[in-house]
Amino acid sequence: MPARPDAPRWSARVDPAWSLEAWRAVAREALQRQVAPEQLDWLPGGESSLLDAPSVLHAPLPADAPARVPAVPRDFLELAATCLCHGEPQRLALLYRMLWRITHGQRGLLTNPADPDVLRAMALAQAVRRDSHKMKAFVRFREVPGEEDAFIAWFEPTHHILDRVAPFFARRFTGMRWAILTPARSVHWDGHALAFGPGGTQDQAPRADANEDLWRTYYASIFNPARLNTRMMQLEMPAKYWKHLPEAALLPTLVRDAGDRVQDMHDRAAQAPQRRIPERHIAVRGPATANGDDLDALRTAAAACRRCPLWEPATQTVFGEGPRDARVMLVGEQPGDAEDLSGHPFVGPAGQLLDRVLGELGIDRKALYLTNAVKHFRFERRGKRRIHSKAQVTHINACRPWLLSEIEHVRPAVIVCLGASAASAVFGAGFNLMEHHGRWHTLEDGTRGLATVHPAWVLRQPPGAAREDAYRLLRDDLANLARDGNLLDPAP
Repeated sequence: MPARPDAPRWSARVDPAWSLEAWRAVAREALQRQVAPEQLDWLPGGESSLLDAPSVLHAPLPADAPARVPAVPRDFLELAATCLCHGEPQRLALLYRMLWRITHGQRGLLTNPADPDVLRAMALAQAVRRDSHKMKAFVRFREVPGEEDAFIAWFEPTHHILDRVAPFFARRFTGMRWAILTPARSVHWDGHALAFGPGGTQDQAPRADANEDLWRTYYASIFNPARLNTRMMQLEMPAKYWKHLPEAALLPTLVRDAGDRVQDMHDRAAQAPQRRIPERHIAVRGPATANGDDLDALRTAAAACRRCPLWEPATQTVFGEGPRDARVMLVGEQPGDAEDLSGHPFVGPAGQLLDRVLGELGIDRKALYLTNAVKHFRFERRGKRRIHSKAQVTHINACRPWLLSEIEHVRPAVIVCLGASAASAVFGAGFNLMEHHGRWHTLEDGTRGLATVHPAWVLRQPPGAAREDAYRLLRDDLANLARDGNLLDPAP
């Protein structure tokens, strides 16, 4: 329904212009006052002018105005949130025009991909998503001189994406203090919360740090000249970002020498692949990782472990606990949510089920040393929940020195592995848990080993007969400990 020729004009100001909440508040007022898109001048920012039309907030409210504006599809709100981050000045008017159409008989507007407004909005959203992807890929943090664990990055995005992308960096670099400066806006992470502020200049960010030589060495080592495609490389890494990237200085040389390196690879004599034989045993008396003679020193060293990326989103390292002379060591797979928050192993639902099994077998948990093959919680976020995600082989290998050192310090007579990841860490990658569970094995130094399912696996079975059978399997395997009473006695 077009506006009358004599209809008054109004202004709608959005501050900040990229905020969905700010835009929705103004758009809601305009809808309630039945102000058509043709009557509105959308203005970004908080400054006003004497030449502006009166604010839409001063427009009269019709007598038949609804108490609430009609609900709109969630897809439109998600599209609007993305489009608002674009630098296009007309995006505010475009979104209100689409909103007006949706609430005035065209609720299925977004299902028409040929509609000019929909096409334009989709193009703006795609540009914002591309810019966000580039920021995630090309931000490079540099260490602040004279400050411990403090980093600053300078970046020049095309659109207003800092608020949109900052939570990604908070999740990715939870364990360090950092700031990202852009010309229009800045954000700071203190390890707990994000704080936004005014923009900055490139001079406020460090020019370089000691880590850049290491990064350049790494980039040069993974550069594959046989797969060089300069056109695609420029599309994925446009030259405008090169000034932010320490590895960019290597590109001219790497590209120039790519042909010679490929020819050298072609001329090199072929080598027969080495047969990989799964490792069946571990050297359980390996050297300690920490500089110290006791578990306390080892625990302190493990708290600062950076061997794999799992430390970044995790709350803390979850180290082993129990008597230093325990005859039996129980090795689980990795901490869960409760363990990550408390810092203690086997305190969540799986730990409670383990306590129940031990109680039925007459085994005192306090006599056991409990630890995990992986010391940090690996998870995926689903809303506010953190869902357990299986640790990878690289995570197990990264944590293996800590497990070896725990075994070296405790020197248990028996190691019990709970779950496939724990069995892989102790018995080797070729160990088949379901084939060999419940059987005694002997490690290279004479330590006895036993593997069974993890209590968490039992809890994942469907309630009823399947879970009861799984529980019985775990209990019967652990009953091997109870049959040998000497194992649970203090070490001589």
